Amino acid sequence: MSESSTTQPEQDGRADFDFFMGKWKVHHRMLRKRLKGSQEWEECEGVAVAHKVLNGLGNVDEITVERPSGSTVGMTVRLFDPASRLWSLYWADSVHGWNYHTAQLGAFKDGRGEFYACDPFEGKSIFSRYIWSSSSATSCRWEQAFSEDAGKTWESNWIMDFERIS
Repeated sequence: MSESSTTQPEQDGRADFDFFMGKWKVHHRMLRKRLKGSQEWEECEGVAVAHKVLNGLGNVDEITVERPSGSTVGMTVRLFDPASRLWSLYWADSVHGWNYHTAQLGAFKDGRGEFYACDPFEGKSIFSRYIWSSSSATSCRWEQAFSEDAGKTWESNWIMDFERIS
């Protein structure tokens, strides 16, 4: 056998979100007031379904948030750029529509994905961060945080813990 037939191709990052494809039970934990020093959290459940698009250069998920006040549906579109090896993440929901016009940009390193953007929030510009981590084939976590001081400090305001549904 030749060396070229036994060598695995280099992973450029397009498979980074493969762990998330499928159906998930979601536990949401959301800070009630963002960037106000609040420590009051709302907790609720939901479901997420994710699948690949564009021959693996992207993926889409739809996530429900089942609050006592009613259901919200969110959607993420993730697109991979093979040249830069960066992901662009876009979010929309059934309450606000397309929330952020600036993509979260980032990549995975050692099983942890970090994605950043400069977003408008209550009339000012802030930094936002998404962190993705996968602890096993059946669980993973997503966390959103905001920073008012250019990333010196971060306030986590939404955490989703996922458990795979068979």
